[in-house]
Amino acid sequence: MSPAIPVDPDSQAAGRPGPPVHPKSILRSGSCVLQGSEPWRLGMGLKTLIVDDEPVARKVLREELESMAGIEVVGEADSGAAALDQIASRRPDVVLLDLQMPEMGGFEVIRKLHHGTNLPVVVIVTAYDQYALDAFEAGAIDYLLKPVGRDRLAEAMEKAKRLTGQEAAERLARLQEIAEPPLPGQRLKKIVGKAGAEYFLLDANEVFAFNAEGDIVWITTARKRYQATQTLKVLEERLRNTSFQRIHRNALVNVDHVRKMSALSSQRWLITLSNQQEFIASKRQAHGIRRLVNW
Repeated sequence: MSPAIPVDPDSQAAGRPGPPVHPKSILRSGSCVLQGSEPWRLGMGLKTLIVDDEPVARKVLREELESMAGIEVVGEADSGAAALDQIASRRPDVVLLDLQMPEMGGFEVIRKLHHGTNLPVVVIVTAYDQYALDAFEAGAIDYLLKPVGRDRLAEAMEKAKRLTGQEAAERLARLQEIAEPPLPGQRLKKIVGKAGAEYFLLDANEVFAFNAEGDIVWITTARKRYQATQTLKVLEERLRNTSFQRIHRNALVNVDHVRKMSALSSQRWLITLSNQQEFIASKRQAHGIRRLVNW
């Protein structure tokens, strides 16, 4: 076991990144990836997919979009299954998504984007105010109530153009939280991680730890290490009442991945995670973890 070297008087993380893997192996996990590029900023049209089971609704949206500069309608889908196929094949920048569709509704489409290699900006289209507000508050860039007016549609598309890759990823993470079936007592949290120019949507339960190194917060999973898009303080607040515990000022650990706790002295404990990542914690901090894991 490699020794852990303290950074501050109270504690220290000695995190080790996981081995490098081929990008395709990451995409087979439960994570999503969002490309960080924004082609419409390079003079290309904003590629848009229309998803609605009503032919008239799709026709109206297409006609309005085709009259707007800088918008390219790349396809239409009349069902959730068709939407997933077209998102995978056409890689739209924006999806106008109807929530109420037979067999597979809009929220289920969002939930099944886990294995995609490109996640679009989502604009909700619905006839029901409450569905729209729930989705908008969760993370949809905008919502359009049927019948959709041209001015509101244009406004939504302008919002989509202004969204950066990171902002789109953060919104999709929150949107997927309400799209996922809730776990007993809580909803599954989504975390955004960055690797190169891509943004990945990670399930919180696959994260071993968050470790701050200067201004950068690293996310460690079984396969790869990602750069977080939020500060440790913000992450701690988002993950309140979950299995994450602040081990010291520079790290949060997932107690579900704690495999061993060893006393180094009367005031120091060595915390070892299942990936062999190690942290030194004070007696008080170690007690908090022991309480959560019922040791």
